[in-house]
Amino acid sequence: QVQLVESGGGLVQAGGSLRLSCAASGRTISTLIMAWFRQAPGKEREFVATISWIGGNNNYADSVKGRFTISRDNAKNTAYLQMNSLKPEDTAVYYCAAKMGVVSNRNYDYWGQGTQVTVSS
Repeated sequence: QVQLVESGGGLVQAGGSLRLSCAASGRTISTLIMAWFRQAPGKEREFVATISWIGGNNNYADSVKGRFTISRDNAKNTAYLQMNSLKPEDTAVYYCAAKMGVVSNRNYDYWGQGTQVTVSS
């Protein structure tokens, strides 16, 4: 069992940056696929980014490509989401997720509680 705890959310102006962290406990994440999802008010949860075991083969939603970067530090059992050039439409609750298997944007087994990101115009 893996417990995931997100942090780093907050209020930022458009054009600003935030770095989200996802600290894992219960087992090592070194063999898990890690991902970030988000859910805006009144919308379904959507995929943001995913990263493979050793940090390659990263995939991003088209809406965040070139602005967001997913990374991981297996030694610290932590994943990250660097968000630059933030836009008001990035406002959402951001969730960290993990799973075994192959890189994809679905079928994640473990979820964090979420962290709020609000981007003001």
